[in-house]
Amino acid sequence: MTARLRAALRQQADACAALGSPFMARLCTLLGERLTDDTPLTRRLFDWPGELGPAGASVPLRLAGALHALVLQGHADLAAVYPPHPSSDAALWQAVRAALAREAAFIEGFVQNAPQTNEVRRAAVLIAAGHWLAARHPLPMVFTELGASAGLNLMWDRFALGPLGPADAVLRLTPDWQGALPAPAPLRVRARAGVDLNPIDVTDPAQRLRLLAYLWPDQPHRRTLTEAAIAAGPPQPERADAVDWLASRLAPRPGTLHLIWSTVAWQYLPAARQREGAARIEAAGARAYADTPLAWLRYEADGDGPGAGLLLRLWPGDRTIALGRADFHGRWVRWTA
Repeated sequence: MTARLRAALRQQADACAALGSPFMARLCTLLGERLTDDTPLTRRLFDWPGELGPAGASVPLRLAGALHALVLQGHADLAAVYPPHPSSDAALWQAVRAALAREAAFIEGFVQNAPQTNEVRRAAVLIAAGHWLAARHPLPMVFTELGASAGLNLMWDRFALGPLGPADAVLRLTPDWQGALPAPAPLRVRARAGVDLNPIDVTDPAQRLRLLAYLWPDQPHRRTLTEAAIAAGPPQPERADAVDWLASRLAPRPGTLHLIWSTVAWQYLPAARQREGAARIEAAGARAYADTPLAWLRYEADGDGPGAGLLLRLWPGDRTIALGRADFHGRWVRWTA
């Protein structure tokens, strides 16, 4: 059974390296090489049922998140070997091994829940798509986010990307952008709501800690952006199944453009639920008119590469527009719309 977790840790190490986190790649590599199933905690990790990697339970990220949560809480021995402090592999492993033994109860409780990453840098795509849509449908918007986590990206209209966004933006995004940005267009938001199976309430210190713990330790700029978004008071997403909840959001709203989106969330729905959700959106699109347009944006893995595909469907007319591709963490965008 140990081979499954070791393979998942190697896979996660490769993914972290590709996403610009050499520390996380190093940590996952050390765990994959040196972790042993000689305690109740580590036996549970090795014996975890099902798929352990990014396509399943993401056990490596759960474990790394628990360790980072300890650092954020002031665990001195771990903090001394975590970024920005340099450390040898031997020193890092010694501190990790000690934490696995001494903090087993905390780690076991932390890993019970799936990782949550409300990556605000993905909002760069939402900003560009929003202005692109507003130029074509100059109507107030209704926002619906599927897999909204802590609701941070429900505020994308308050973020800035180059010339797009308000002068007093909550935060400014600076991805490596290729392609012509859409022209600025007036944005008006009439309503916004999101849904998640396990939404994070950032006013709860324990839940806020969980959110921050999944931001990788050697990428402090991500934490800066996330904390700026948290300080702006995001709307709290509802706790529900996304497809079931969506049915209550699809009635036509005359005089508004309804924008539905997901960012690296739709792909985790079971195939049958994806089909059901798509059928509901398509049926709503078939009822759309010029004064009730419906847009469905997916920023999701699509089996191609690099990064995720950006696909927009727009009604009336059921047009599909390929907007380009983007890094899974929003570091770069290749805009082709």
